[in-house]
Amino acid sequence: MFSKSSSNAINIISIIAAVGVIVGAMALFIVLSAFSGLKDFSLQFSNFFDSDLKVVPASGKTLRFSEASEAKLKALPGVASYAQVVQERVFLQFKGKNAIASIKGVGASYGSVKPLDSILAVGQWFTPGDGEVVMGFGTAYKLSIGTYDYTDFLQLYVPKPGTGQITALDAANAFNTTSAVVSGVYDVNEDANNAYVFSDIETARKLLEMDAQTLSSLEIKMAPSADEEELRGQLQSIFSEEISVKNRIQQNDALYKMLNTENIAVYLIFTLVMIIALFNVIGSIIMMILDKRKNIKTLYNLGATLGEIRNIFFLQGVLMTTLGGILGILLGIGIVWGQLQFKWVYITATLPYPMQLTLPNVLVVFGTIFILGLLASKIAASRVRAPLLT
Repeated sequence: MFSKSSSNAINIISIIAAVGVIVGAMALFIVLSAFSGLKDFSLQFSNFFDSDLKVVPASGKTLRFSEASEAKLKALPGVASYAQVVQERVFLQFKGKNAIASIKGVGASYGSVKPLDSILAVGQWFTPGDGEVVMGFGTAYKLSIGTYDYTDFLQLYVPKPGTGQITALDAANAFNTTSAVVSGVYDVNEDANNAYVFSDIETARKLLEMDAQTLSSLEIKMAPSADEEELRGQLQSIFSEEISVKNRIQQNDALYKMLNTENIAVYLIFTLVMIIALFNVIGSIIMMILDKRKNIKTLYNLGATLGEIRNIFFLQGVLMTTLGGILGILLGIGIVWGQLQFKWVYITATLPYPMQLTLPNVLVVFGTIFILGLLASKIAASRVRAPLLT
């Protein structure tokens, strides 16, 4: 494979083919690593608000959670902790400025389900019963409100339960309202920062006119040894009504589907680039076959069969693509590692481009190169035909 041909042009073609495989493998690995980093970077923000399991009604907006159901839930060994949640869209007003978000009333145990300190940028988590709320940075910016601002109170409005249209005559009495003070501001990402206003669950229930046994959802943190499928079945038996139990992926199914689709699209695009690069390998081997016609005839006259001669060029193509692929992957690993260690490329002034160095990406790239290399080598070796042997 490393010996020089009698024709300098064939040597150049072989070098170009080998470099094409190396660069193609390196590019495919870098792109997959970059996309894995972006995927993980995107999902880590949604995971701030997503519990291990989330129980929601199969239909409608609320479910019943009685004291008997709660006692059964506490007895499940797979449940490490849980939090009751009441959630609804709410209209916010502060000093003449307006915003819309979702009020998320959570129980006192919510901090054991989700790590709250990791998302708070300013202030502290609300104290239950003190009329305090925690909102996102985006909502706070829209309202120009800070923490513990007692110059005016934040007003929260929710339409009263009922049917029919709201007319101008009864508009003043069509909303339930409450006042609150912002105790903290969280900062996750642009979408999440405009999404929620957290309050204690009693404030949300009073605002939404819900009783103590009505919930919007139940968020659960699983024990480390818990089996998800088994726990799902146990949760189904606790509630008298139809429920849906969602894990992290199902809570963000649209986001996961989008990211997976983009990942497949990127992989297919760069696989096409690899296929184009492997045309150089096919051309290189065919040129070698033509250059080695006298040697091929000699081997044939010495007793080598057509299949054995083809295997020589097939093996040469496999070695070229496999070794080129391995070298390209090693170069790609070096570049990805360098980005992780030295942060050469930045998305913003403070955010380095996220990447992930994972074994699955190595296996995917190597498997792709190896399979395509086999096909390319087989096609090229098939050009050794009977007329060349006579």
